Amino acid sequence: MEKPRFGKLAIRIVVVFLGTVAFSCSLAAEFKKVKAKDMKLDGNLCSLPRSSAFGLGITALVCLSIAQIVGTSAVGTRLCSGERNARRSRTVSIIQLVSSWLSYGFAMVLLATGSSMNGGQPYGKGWMDGKCYIARNGVFGGAAILVVTTVVFILGFTFTAGTTTHLRNGADEEGGDHQQPK
Repeated sequence: MEKPRFGKLAIRIVVVFLGTVAFSCSLAAEFKKVKAKDMKLDGNLCSLPRSSAFGLGITALVCLSIAQIVGTSAVGTRLCSGERNARRSRTVSIIQLVSSWLSYGFAMVLLATGSSMNGGQPYGKGWMDGKCYIARNGVFGGAAILVVTTVVFILGFTFTAGTTTHLRNGADEEGGDHQQPK
């Protein structure tokens, strides 16, 4: 009997939706970030206003985190369950899982750093050491690329972890024989 695949499809839809939101917010933050012309100087002190890139970056961060957790949990449960995966499929799934966490980590660093730099910097209380820093061009754009990379890896391991072998010496798990079409 075929198992319903609605759960796998729902997880993939959630991951794609959250990834799309994270990507969109990252790109929007790239265009809304604080620029050098927004900096105000008062002698040695500087200040920067809060930008909408702060909220967009945080939204992207949260959406990507949820997508990573949902995808990883679903596949981790499947990999650790009693399902017998083909050895090659399991290895590919694990490689994609590790790759997704690496790209996720780099995306989080870029999103968190860029967002915190756009959260507003009052006079004398700059981002680090009391100095004002502005996120470079491409910080949020690079994060957007890493968001797409992370989602592709998540989807990749949801597909490869879903390929299982249910055959045992010519019989399926319920004891019936598989008939090959002639």
